[in-house]
Amino acid sequence: MHSIFHSCFHCIILIAFAALVPTIVHSATLATDIQVLRLLKRSIDPNTIPRSSFLDSWDFKLDPCESSGGHFLGILCSIPSDNSTSRITAIYLDSSGYDGFLTPSIGNLTELTTLDLSRNNFRGPIPDTITGLRKLTTLSLPGNFFTGNIPVGITRLKKLQTLDLSHNSLSGIIPAQLSGLRSLTALRLSHNAFSGKIPSLTGAWQLHTLDLDSNQLYGNLPKFPTSLRTLSLSHNLLSGHLSSLRNLVNLKSLDLSSNRFTGAISHEVLTLPQVVSIDVSVNRLTAIEMTTLSGDTHLQELDVQGNLLRGHLPINLVSLRNLTSINLARNQLSGHIPKVYGAKLGSSWRSLFLDHNFLWGNLPPEFSSSITRIRGSLAKNCLSCPETIRLCHGGQRPASECVGQNDKE
Repeated sequence: MHSIFHSCFHCIILIAFAALVPTIVHSATLATDIQVLRLLKRSIDPNTIPRSSFLDSWDFKLDPCESSGGHFLGILCSIPSDNSTSRITAIYLDSSGYDGFLTPSIGNLTELTTLDLSRNNFRGPIPDTITGLRKLTTLSLPGNFFTGNIPVGITRLKKLQTLDLSHNSLSGIIPAQLSGLRSLTALRLSHNAFSGKIPSLTGAWQLHTLDLDSNQLYGNLPKFPTSLRTLSLSHNLLSGHLSSLRNLVNLKSLDLSSNRFTGAISHEVLTLPQVVSIDVSVNRLTAIEMTTLSGDTHLQELDVQGNLLRGHLPINLVSLRNLTSINLARNQLSGHIPKVYGAKLGSSWRSLFLDHNFLWGNLPPEFSSSITRIRGSLAKNCLSCPETIRLCHGGQRPASECVGQNDKE
């Protein structure tokens, strides 16, 4: 009896000692983070969660940050160096057509750096609580059905580098406070219903991509940060001149098509040192300033179709040695096709659209060459343009529309 008591006494001592000594255990996910994931999944119509999709792999019998294999796909966690709990740091949902709402509890994932819900069917407003995610660097919600305004508090996300809300149903103005996001490098708000003027974004001095295509923006162009490499503002109601773009020395791609811009395309824009592609089609531009063009530019593609250009074809285009694609169709250009265009057609130019103008006369001989492999059209002008030449397919204008064109020469 004494022996049994002695052994049990030692057991009690060992248990008590073990309780005092910290043990090394695997870190588990913070309970509130797990609850957010539960609410996120519950906010989705279960009928729109396909088998083998990311959300289908979220099995809450397991710990999100400790699970392996095919469980909790799309989730990244922090790995603590001590015994503290793991935190959710990134959510990437696959594009499986999830239909539902973004739960306001998302704002409780305070360690989140990336939220990517691209190309699904999320509806309703972007919850204001998202503005509490102070460590967020990427917010990517394109290709959904979000409505309402951009949460004003989004400007508190000072670490944000990529903001992509494109292809939704958002409306209201673009907040001027976005200029205060000093880390922002890409802002994509295209294919929404934003209205008003484009705010000055010069404070976002690291911004290299700005895509505001297909909205209802109007007014003149603001000042843009000189860091921009891609500027896309097509299919809006923007107006005024293009002179404010002359300082964009890092710009590579410019798309201002389908707006209401007037005046001339200045040589400062055409000769921006890094620009490769310029699309100003379907506007109300009346001239191309070609006075001091330099062959040292990188410009490869120039699209000015569907404007109000008058006068002769600009000869100085041939001095742009990297130019390969020119579209001057659907304007009011007249006169001969310059002979130097023929030399370019046989060498560096790969695409030339001059259709739907009032050009007249004979073609440079290179246009008739059967070895020429070039995309383009000379249709609907007043040219001597045989249908045997591929560029002439589509016919010319009737003689009644060409009366007096010779007199303008």
